[in-house]
Amino acid sequence: MLAVVAAATWRYDVLDRWLEPGRPADPAAVAPPSELDLPAVVAAPAVAEEAVGAGPVAAAAVRRAIRPNLADGDLGRHVLAAVGPLDGAGVLVRSGSGASLAIPASTTKIVTSVAALLAMDPATRFTTRVVDAGPRGIVLVGGGDPFLASEPVDPDGGPAWPERADVTTLARATADALVAAGRTRVRVGYDTSLFSGPEVSPRWRADYVPDGVVSPITALWVDEGRPAEGFGRVEDPALTAATVFAGVLSRRGVEVVGVPREQVAPDGAAELASVTSAPLSQVVEQVLVVSDNEAAEVLLRHVGLATEGTGSFAAGRRGVVRLLGEAGVDLGRSVFWDGSGLSRENRVEPAALLDLLRLAASDDHPELRPVLTGLPVAGFTGSLTDRFDTGAREGRGRVRAKTGTLTGVTSLAGIATDRDGRSMVFAMLADRVRVEDTLEARDAMDAAAAALGACRCG
Repeated sequence: MLAVVAAATWRYDVLDRWLEPGRPADPAAVAPPSELDLPAVVAAPAVAEEAVGAGPVAAAAVRRAIRPNLADGDLGRHVLAAVGPLDGAGVLVRSGSGASLAIPASTTKIVTSVAALLAMDPATRFTTRVVDAGPRGIVLVGGGDPFLASEPVDPDGGPAWPERADVTTLARATADALVAAGRTRVRVGYDTSLFSGPEVSPRWRADYVPDGVVSPITALWVDEGRPAEGFGRVEDPALTAATVFAGVLSRRGVEVVGVPREQVAPDGAAELASVTSAPLSQVVEQVLVVSDNEAAEVLLRHVGLATEGTGSFAAGRRGVVRLLGEAGVDLGRSVFWDGSGLSRENRVEPAALLDLLRLAASDDHPELRPVLTGLPVAGFTGSLTDRFDTGAREGRGRVRAKTGTLTGVTSLAGIATDRDGRSMVFAMLADRVRVEDTLEARDAMDAAAAALGACRCG
C-alpha cells in the first residue's frame, strides 16, 4: 500500500511538472486568479528595533534606569536588587538597605527547577503503574507525576501541553488486562511510598492546607489535589485518585470490592498497565510559567530521590544545596525550606539568583535551557500576561522573569535585553510591603524591570 501511495505521489508530481514546467517554486510568487481583486502585499512593520549588541553593560546606565522605581514607597522599607551581565560574573549594580537577604517567594522555583534538571535528564518521565497483588487484588502505584489528571485532557480538540497522563486511561487499560485474564472482581490498593516524610512542610503557615492554598504533597494524586468541582484542595489526594481509578474500573465491567485502601505494592509484582508523564523539561517550563506550587514541591521530592534515594522535603533540600554547589553556584547565606517558595522562612541573596540564571544560560549546561524558556514573557505569557501595563512600554517582550508573591512580599527575577541587545540578569525583592500597597508595589517592581528592557544601558 505504501508503495502504491508513493508511486501515485510521484506520478502526480511528474504530471504537474509536465503541465506547468515554468511554475514558480515559491507559492507567494503565484499570481492570484484574475477574478480576484486583492490589495498589494505590504511588508509588516517591525515589532521592535533590531538588537545589534553594542558593547558591555554600563553600571551607571543601569542604576539610572532602575533607581526611580525601586525608590517607590509602595515597595516598603526593605528592597533588594541586583543586576549583572548575562555573559560574565558578579553583580554590576546592587541596591538595597539592611541585610542582604530577603524572602524570595516563588522565585524559589528557579532554584528548584535548576536543581531538578541537574539531578535528572530533561527527558525523564514519571510512571504511574498498576500491579498485580495476587488473585484478589491490584495496586495503583504513584510515580510522582505532578500533572496526573483524572481524565483525558483534550483542550479544544488538540493535544494538551504539557502532556498529561490520566487515571481514566490507566483504569481502562487495567480493566482490559484483567478481563482478558478472566478476572472481573478485585480489591484496589494504592501505594504512595515513593515519597516519604511529612506531606505538609512544617515551614508553611498552618492554614495553607486547610484553606486550600496547597495540597498535601504525595506521589499519587489527580489534578494536583483539586476537586472535580469548586475550589480549594481535597483532603486526601491519593485516596481521591484511587477512588476515581476504581470508579472507571467498575464502569468497564470490573467489580471493585470495598473501598480503595493504602498499601505498599508487593516486591516484583507484575505490571498490568502504566501511563507516563510529560518529560521533565516540560514540567519545569510549566512550573515556571504559571508558578505551580504543587508541581514544584513534587520536583523537590524527585531531587531527593535522585540524590539520596529518599523522596522527602529534607532530602530534597539537601540535594538542592549539593547539586548547586557542585555546579559552582554560591548560595551564600541563602536558605530554602521548600521547593515552591510558600515558606516565609526562605531567604535568598539576590546575587545567588543571578548566578542560577547565568548557569541556566551557560553553553556548558544545555540541559538547563527549560529554565529560561519557562520564564514568563513580560506582558505576554504565564504569570506576566496581565502585567507590565505600566512603566516603559519598550520593556514588554524584552523581559522574561519569574514572579514571586506572598502577603507582604513581591519579587521578580529573570533576564532583560535592552534596546541595543545587551542582556542582563536581575533579581528584585521587597518583603515588607504593606498589604494595601500590594498591587502598587508589584507595578513599581515591574516598571523597574521594564526600564532595563527599555534602556540603552551602554
